[in-house]
Amino acid sequence: MAHAHGSDDHHNDHGHGHGHGPGGHHHGPVDTGDWRYAVGLLINLAFVGIEFGAGIFSGSTALMADAGHNLSDVLGLAMAGGAAWLARRASGSQNTYGYGKATVLAALANALLLIFACGAIAFEAVRRLAEPAPVMSGLIMGVAAIGFVINLGTALLFMRDQHSDLNARGAYLHMMADAGVSIGVVIAGAAIMVSGWSVIDPLVSLAIVAVILIGTWGLLKDSVNLALDAAPRGVDVEAIRAAFLTLPGVSAVHDLHVWGLSTTETALTAHLCHGRADAEALLAEAQAMARGRFAIGHTTLQLEAEPLADCPTC
Repeated sequence: MAHAHGSDDHHNDHGHGHGHGPGGHHHGPVDTGDWRYAVGLLINLAFVGIEFGAGIFSGSTALMADAGHNLSDVLGLAMAGGAAWLARRASGSQNTYGYGKATVLAALANALLLIFACGAIAFEAVRRLAEPAPVMSGLIMGVAAIGFVINLGTALLFMRDQHSDLNARGAYLHMMADAGVSIGVVIAGAAIMVSGWSVIDPLVSLAIVAVILIGTWGLLKDSVNLALDAAPRGVDVEAIRAAFLTLPGVSAVHDLHVWGLSTTETALTAHLCHGRADAEALLAEAQAMARGRFAIGHTTLQLEAEPLADCPTC
């Protein structure tokens, strides 16, 4: 039988195939657009300094909390941008898959950073509940409104790729969370201005923390799964197995593994038991199915026409 390059080359009398192709949702390479991370980083870093200073001057815990959360996003954008740059580097003799996994690590770090920021905000808000202090509501509203515009604008840079790149999704969630925090601070400032109740400031901070944590859970779950080499969100492994079994001549599929090479590219390996004489044609059909139906462009397939001594499940 013909032998194409692939994994498990010790089975040299059986067909193997390895293909690359364009991907879609979570499964193919996406242009991460490094310039977006750089723009978001510079604008938000400048605003963090302004907002934190205004928070100290006005005595607003919500404003300082927003600045702290913005700072976590600056760090998150820096990690995401660095990971996007690493993902573009070519593979080496030791890093045979390249550096795409750095995007998964950055997404996981972003989720953990968001949770840490929420803890810091909640701690300060609880302290202010016990010791309410007067705040300058007008200044709070003005600075927070500027923050909303900056955060929303930065989030929109990543909106298009948020469903196809977990790293971009992390940046998008970070910035949308910040935009939500800023709106909450504006509302808090208005409520304090009308009622004179400074306790509203930390209460709004706690409500925002809850919203951020709910939004972060999905990012944390997906990034942990990818770090553990689980199948990416939206990939139905059993549907892939069933599809391979519909190929003419294929009698069994085993050792099927699907995992994320990065936040945008998915890999697949499988053993296909078959009774066909045209192994190369079967290989091409299986790879085309993986690309066309499941948008998986990185496939390694082992074709088995007879049981193998070192493959107990063949």
